[in-house]
Amino acid sequence: MTGLLDGIRVLDFTTMMAGPYCTRQLADLGAEIIKIEAPGGEQNRRAVPVRDGESAVYGHLNCGKHSLAVDLKTPEGRNIALDLARHCDVVVENARPGVMSRLGLDHDAIRAVRSDIIYCAISGFGQTGPSAHNPAYAPVVQAASGYEMAMLEQQPEMTRPGTVSVFLADVMAAVQAFGAISAALFARERAGIGRYIDVSLMESVIWLLVYEIQLAQNPLDVPRGTYRPVQARDSFVMVAPGGQLTFENMARTMGHSEWIEDPRFVTHSDRNRNYADLMALVEGWTKTRTAADCERILMAGKVPCARYREVQELFDDPQLVHRKAFTTVADAAGYFRVPNPPFAIEDAPVGARDWIAPLGSSAREILGRLLHIDQDSIDDLHARGILFAEDN
Repeated sequence: MTGLLDGIRVLDFTTMMAGPYCTRQLADLGAEIIKIEAPGGEQNRRAVPVRDGESAVYGHLNCGKHSLAVDLKTPEGRNIALDLARHCDVVVENARPGVMSRLGLDHDAIRAVRSDIIYCAISGFGQTGPSAHNPAYAPVVQAASGYEMAMLEQQPEMTRPGTVSVFLADVMAAVQAFGAISAALFARERAGIGRYIDVSLMESVIWLLVYEIQLAQNPLDVPRGTYRPVQARDSFVMVAPGGQLTFENMARTMGHSEWIEDPRFVTHSDRNRNYADLMALVEGWTKTRTAADCERILMAGKVPCARYREVQELFDDPQLVHRKAFTTVADAAGYFRVPNPPFAIEDAPVGARDWIAPLGSSAREILGRLLHIDQDSIDDLHARGILFAEDN
C-alpha cells in the first residue's frame, strides 16, 4: 500500500511545535519532508526530556523527516533553499511575519521558482493586522484568545487562571494547517494552481470555544451545567449524565431512582440550575468505591464515565493498543513511543515513520538526488559553513 501523500514533497522551515507537528502529519501520510534547520539545529533539539543528547520532544515532532542544516542568511544558503523549492509541492514555515521576506524566501520568492507551490505560513495572530508582529508563544495566545478565562469561569475554586503546560494553541494550529494544506493539494489536482495559506494560532484556539462564543452573545438566564470531577475512594472520576435517558440510567445504576422524580432534577434545565446538588449526591455514591469500580459499574449501566488516568497508563490501555495509537521510533539515544495520527484510512498506511534524522545528516542524499550537487561541492559547502552536520 502507498500513503495518500506518497509523491508529495514538502520543504519545511518550521521550528518549535505548531509547524513541525503539521509537517509530521504530512509525513505520517507518506509525504517526503525536507526539514531546513539553522546551523545549530532548531530549538527543540535541546528540549527536555533529553536522553544521551537527544531530545524526545524533537523526535516526537520530527520523526520521518530529512534534515538539512543551512545558513539561510548567506546567498548560497538561500539559493539552496530556492533550488529545493523548485522540486517541492508544499512549503511550510512558522516564522514571525516578515522573517521569511527578509531571508528572500517568502511566498513571492518561492512562487517565482515554483508557480503552483502551496505555501503555508503559520503565525500567532496571522500575517497581517495590528497584532501580526506581536511575539506569540502558545501560552500568550491562549491568554489572549479568551480560552484561559473561559476555563477559569468553570473552576469556581480557583482565583486566577491556571498554569499553562499543554500548548493546545500549537497543536490546534498544526491540525488546521494540515487540513488546509490537504485541501489545497486536492484543489491543485483540479485547477493546477498553488495557494497561499495563512494560519493563525489565535483563531485556531477560538475554534475550540463553541459554546463560549455563543454564550458571550446570548447570555443564559440559568447557569450552564459544566462537567466536573467527583471524588472516588482512591482517585477521581468523570461522570457525564448529559441527556435525560443518561441521567435516568445513572440514577437507577446508583440505586437512587428517587432522583428521577426529584423536582430539582426532573428536566435538563432543572438539573442545570441544581447541578451542584446533583453532583454532591453523585459524589456521595462514588466516594464509597474505587475509581475503577465506579467506571466499571456506570459504564455497564450505559452511563458515560471514566476514571482519571495518568499519561503513562495510556500506553497499555487495551483500546489504544487495539487501535495502534502509539508506535515506536528511534534516535541515536534509543527507542521511545510517539502517537500515531488519530485516524485510520482504508487501504492506505497511516503512521509515524520510525526514524529521526540527526542534524544536517540528509544533505548528501537530498542535495545529490534533487540538485545533482556532487560530493566534493557538498564538502566545500560544509567547510565554508553554508551547510552544517553533527558529524562535521
